[in-house]
Amino acid sequence: MRFLPVILSATFIANAAYAQSFDPRSSANQVEIPNIGSGIGLLDQQKEKFIGEKVFREVHKQMPVLQDIWLEDQFFQVFSSVLSETQLGQPIGLVVIKDPQINAFAVPGGLFALNTGLIASARNIDEIAGVMAHEIAHVSQRHFSRSEEAFKGQTLLSLAGLLAGVAIAAQGGGDAGAAVMLGTQAALMDQQLTYSRNQEREADRIGMQYMYAAGYNPQSMADYFETMHRATSRVSFLPDFWLTHPLTTERMSEARLRANQMPKVKNRIYDADFEILKWYTMVVSNQATENQLQSLASQKNIAGLIALAAFYVKQGDYAQAQSTLDQAKSSGKPLVALLQTDIYLGQNKLDQAYTSIASTQMTMPENRAFSYKLAEVLLRQGKFAQVQTLVQRFINKNPRDIQGWQFLQQAANLDKAGNLRAVNVLRYRAEAEYWSGSEENAIKSMLHAQRLAKDNQAMSARIDSRLKQMQDERRMKI
Repeated sequence: MRFLPVILSATFIANAAYAQSFDPRSSANQVEIPNIGSGIGLLDQQKEKFIGEKVFREVHKQMPVLQDIWLEDQFFQVFSSVLSETQLGQPIGLVVIKDPQINAFAVPGGLFALNTGLIASARNIDEIAGVMAHEIAHVSQRHFSRSEEAFKGQTLLSLAGLLAGVAIAAQGGGDAGAAVMLGTQAALMDQQLTYSRNQEREADRIGMQYMYAAGYNPQSMADYFETMHRATSRVSFLPDFWLTHPLTTERMSEARLRANQMPKVKNRIYDADFEILKWYTMVVSNQATENQLQSLASQKNIAGLIALAAFYVKQGDYAQAQSTLDQAKSSGKPLVALLQTDIYLGQNKLDQAYTSIASTQMTMPENRAFSYKLAEVLLRQGKFAQVQTLVQRFINKNPRDIQGWQFLQQAANLDKAGNLRAVNVLRYRAEAEYWSGSEENAIKSMLHAQRLAKDNQAMSARIDSRLKQMQDERRMKI
């Protein structure tokens, strides 16, 4: 399955804990971020938000999104650290796509997605942050909006064509989907070529400033360009990312020269925490074999041990998982606590599962992965009110949290004594369906909830308002 977003940008996300120790905001390290010119007012923020949310739903509907909260949040933290150096505000969200292709994209309004194949191709967190910063620069400079101005609105039509291509590709017609996407672009290609090259150079330049200001090594952007150039020169095809982001010798040279002009930052040749993230990604996306993991673990490599334990958990072999994880417990890595809880849950040892995760969650209550793992345990223990209290605060921060809505739906469904139980089950289900791209089913669920809540004025008004919003957004076209 291939996703070729020709005009959409790319992004990468990772863990903010990797930020460098120097202060990028000191006067010696300040960088100048240019104004974006007339393009800022062309596609207003409301329109951008609508586009981002629409594509968010389409991606979840059509693409193999990897539903792993810990993984999402690790990349989101690094994304947030780089994004904070811009004036873009809060993003719509981030998704990890289960696809070995090296690819990623960004959409106006703050949606970012990356393939598992790209994560597997990087050597350290700074390389991920570098590509992510490049794509954030595309968004911050409003290249999408400026293309719309330059080509008289054709870009929005092109985006509609791309969404159609996503649908075809997701149904197994990869070549046909690519044809739709490329056909949509054909009329614009000659006009946009020079403009796009200028945008790529601008995104390289500004993105490097963003990643440096956020505490990442700008040399890593140049490193990744050179690594990918060597890799693609040995094959007869280009990864999707480089089809949409042409990598020229001039561009690589400029990136290296620019990085050399910046103050020195420690280069992470080996990044132990990123190795854990990388190998875990490969396990949950089925890109690693048991033999690979056993070979790595036999060297007492912490990343290998944790990844192998995750592999056995995925296989349901909890005895092997426990034996392997025990060898990594002294590392104190957060993923160990999550995997230990999974092992206890798999063995139906609910008290041990609670003990395993509760203390960790208390020390980091804002960590969504720990909180949702605790919610999973509480759900199994029948503590439904606690689940709803725990999850609702994350929903309040991010209403597009699909996993959160699913937890609320399960808790409401199992809580036989809950007030308005049937209404809430339908409401929560509707939200999960809506953000997963099943807009029609979401509206049906909300209409059902509306009928059941007709005698409750407050709830009825709440449902009416959300239903109208869903219906209006569904009718709007890109």
